[in-house]
Amino acid sequence: MRKVPGHGKTLSYYDFGHTTVYASRFDQRFAYCAYVPQDYEEDGDRTYPLAVIVHGTERGMQRYRDAFADFAEQHGVIVLCPLFPTNICFPGDLSTYKALRHGDLHYDAVLLDMVEEMRERYRIEGDRVMMYGFSGGGHFTHRFLYLHPERLLAASIGAPGVVTLLDFEHDWWVGLRNFEALFGKPVDVDAMRKVAVQAVIGGADTETWEITITPDDPWWMPGADLAGANRNDRIGALKQSLEAQGIAVRLDVEPGVAHDDRTLLKHVKAFFAETLAAARPA
Repeated sequence: MRKVPGHGKTLSYYDFGHTTVYASRFDQRFAYCAYVPQDYEEDGDRTYPLAVIVHGTERGMQRYRDAFADFAEQHGVIVLCPLFPTNICFPGDLSTYKALRHGDLHYDAVLLDMVEEMRERYRIEGDRVMMYGFSGGGHFTHRFLYLHPERLLAASIGAPGVVTLLDFEHDWWVGLRNFEALFGKPVDVDAMRKVAVQAVIGGADTETWEITITPDDPWWMPGADLAGANRNDRIGALKQSLEAQGIAVRLDVEPGVAHDDRTLLKHVKAFFAETLAAARPA
């Protein structure tokens, strides 16, 4: 919260620091919260880069907001954390957001409008954002990179359980052969090459119980096992598929860590900091 009492001029007390939770104006089934650095002044002229942190299946939106507050203060960044609740498309729906779209629901459009809401409320620097997602958020982040590379300054992909390879020999979701027919735009590899990309994972993230796809699974399709058995295999295969197309990928592996990103966030923050340093004028 702000360190001064009272509201701002047009923003309330709850729009600064650890903000309140907002319903999306685009679709009120969804929500978001943010962190706004304490030095933000409504009548100032300083602009702030935007970092979008996408939760995993546990939906820890506010935990991520709080975890990136120190980074936001140190580097002058506003943090946006969306919430994609469970049961949106059907009872027990945990995962449709991870594929960006389900039927007529476009999760990417929901997020992009949240970004525009933030842009209207605060002075956001530039047209592109930094994005990090772990596990289910890692699903979302690398697929968002395929669909909207022009909107990303950086993409940090944390330990996704199921990956879509930059592969034009297999259909979605395994690969991207029919991507344009499904999403209405082609994969822009040239634009992807302009995005800073990180893959981050724990070295002991080798459990397969949650991510093994069998023929009776709704995600099953030919090639479902193409990327390997565990998350380390799969993030390695994703990295290789990106690099094969000339997209540089920084890989950070934290030894001895399983499927938990609390000790991985230091790598994400360092990556974001380096990205900002490269993008900002000296």
